[in-house]
This record gives sequence, structure tokens and C-alpha cells, in this order.
Amino acid sequence: MTKTGADTSRTDHAEPATFPASLFRWSGAGGWVFAVVPDEYAPSSAGPFGRVPVVATVDGRTWPTSVWRDRRHGWLLAVPARIRAGKDDGDVVRVSVAVDHARM
Repeated sequence: MTKTGADTSRTDHAEPATFPASLFRWSGAGGWVFAVVPDEYAPSSAGPFGRVPVVATVDGRTWPTSVWRDRRHGWLLAVPARIRAGKDDGDVVRVSVAVDHARM
């Protein structure tokens, strides 16, 4: 664990990487809400279309999804409303991501 409360495992490993993240809303109409995946917990390389399938958990809610690399923000995890449970832009959540090798 680091002093920020994040563990140090990479998402390419069997164990999920867990870290706190601030949600942010993408600008524009119907903007999605994302959590930035810090580089030290992000996949080591991008898959097809720049995405990597993962199993994600946000505040105890788990679902299969993907992360992808954005030029400005780095690795992003889209967090749907059903997972956020009322949390939105600026709220801090606990995130775990693990590469889903079965979907690669």
C-alpha cells in the first residue's frame, strides 16, 4: 500500500489494482463520467481499438467493462450511473481493475 491508500499491483497481474479516484464528467451533452486509472495501475499496453477488457469494481459494485487510453487524461474507466449510485463529478470512489484475459 502507498501513503495514498492505493496498492502497488499492476492490472496485468492476477490481483486487481485498487486505488482511490476522483470522478470527472466529460464535457458536452450527455457527458460520461470517468475515473482516471493511474499509470502505475493501468494495463501495460492497449488492445484492439486502444481498449483493454477489465473487471472493474467501484465502491463494491463489480462489472465487466473496458479501460482505454485517452491522449489528454491517460487510462480511463467509464463509470455508469447504475454503478456510481448517485456519485458524480468530483466525488471520490474506491476503484479496482483487473485485466480480463478471458475477453482478450
